[in-house]
Amino acid sequence: MPVLAGKEITLNGLGLMRFTLRTGESLPQEEIFKVLKAALAAGVNVWNAADFYGTPENNSLHLMNRYFTANPEDADKVVLCIKTGLLNLAPVKMDCSAAGLRGFLDNALRILDGKKNIDILGCARIDPAIPVEESVRALAQFREEGLIGGIQLTEVGPDTIRRAVAVTKIDMVEAEISLWATDVFQNGVVEVCAEHDIVLEAHTPLGAGMLTGKIKRLDDLPENDHHQVEKLAKEKGWTTPRLALSWIKTKSKLPGMPVIVPIPGARSVERLLENSQDILLASIELEAIDTVLKQFPVAGARFPPAAQAFNEY
Repeated sequence: MPVLAGKEITLNGLGLMRFTLRTGESLPQEEIFKVLKAALAAGVNVWNAADFYGTPENNSLHLMNRYFTANPEDADKVVLCIKTGLLNLAPVKMDCSAAGLRGFLDNALRILDGKKNIDILGCARIDPAIPVEESVRALAQFREEGLIGGIQLTEVGPDTIRRAVAVTKIDMVEAEISLWATDVFQNGVVEVCAEHDIVLEAHTPLGAGMLTGKIKRLDDLPENDHHQVEKLAKEKGWTTPRLALSWIKTKSKLPGMPVIVPIPGARSVERLLENSQDILLASIELEAIDTVLKQFPVAGARFPPAAQAFNEY
């Protein structure tokens, strides 16, 4: 099995964002805890979080404090990945200086209150005012002090990854990867991650809901690759999310690829269990999907302009 921050992992992760980021009806804590417990039972132990997923009074860190206070036996089973460095959302402003990251880390440790260690820590994006070398040098210092287990980068191109690994070991790179976001397979990111034994964490692997099957009406989405992929899934007797996640997991198994761990969200145990099924695609099925992707290329930016400006591709 692959290893991240000294712990064995599977090709199944969990995004925690929507548990504390209010984007609709909130889920009762009891139900959240059921999903988290089921995740570990299913081997889903890479949990993706951020100190800005929510409010300063209730974000991912507070949720982790509450969960591991109630379930201390689970703390060592989880690889907890925390993004940080965001000072402000509107307008977006980062502080990934050594002093800034130290302040964010101190705050995170205060909130976690010893209930859970931070296994992986990194900047939510590259701070345009701070060289990446300064940021990862600070993170490496935290690792040497035993305050974190490893270092991550997020939404970075291959050149930035090379600059970072020239300073210290990088454990994980987080990138958007899905049937709608295949950039890493063309821009050199997968190659440099494989070269340096860096785990790729695939955020938004279901296209922010576009590949979950929630969109039902033609008025909601024009005839395009979503419907073609749905057709392929039905031919196998699968749901579209299962096919989309299986595509990422199968890519991870191909020669020359790094370990790729998708981190879909899940607001129910049933969805969590479906997402965590390890079903790989045959080469003929991969070819069929690649044909669809070539026929229906994705157009448009992945993020709104203000946020996209902080992505490197």
